[in-house]
Amino acid sequence: EVSVTELGGGSVQAGGSLRLSCVASGFTFRLVRMAWYRQVPGNDCEFVSGFSSDGTTEYAASVKGRFTISEDNAKTTVYLQMDSLKPEDTGVYYCAARYGGKCAGQGTQVTVSS
Repeated sequence: EVSVTELGGGSVQAGGSLRLSCVASGFTFRLVRMAWYRQVPGNDCEFVSGFSSDGTTEYAASVKGRFTISEDNAKTTVYLQMDSLKPEDTGVYYCAARYGGKCAGQGTQVTVSS
C-alpha cells in the first residue's frame, strides 16, 4: 500500500518558522513529482510549492521567498521549510502529487497567530 504522512505542523507566532515533512510509504518520489498544498475550511485547496516535471522548484506567489521545498537523497521525504510565517499561512497542509494532486488525507495543521 502506498501512502504519505505529513508531519511537523504546529502553532507559532507571526514571524516564526516551521518545517513540514512528507514521508512516503510503499514508494519513492523518484518517479512522482511531489508538492505541498494547503486548505482553510470553506476555501479551495491551494498549491503552495512543488517540484515541476523537470525537477525545478515552484512556489505560489504568496510564499515565494519565505518557503523552501526540498527532498532527501533517498527520495522518500519531501520537506517544506516555512520561514517568516504570516497568519494567512494558517491552514491544513497536505503532501500530494504535483500534477493531479489535491488536499486529501490527514494533512498537518499549521496555525500562525498575530
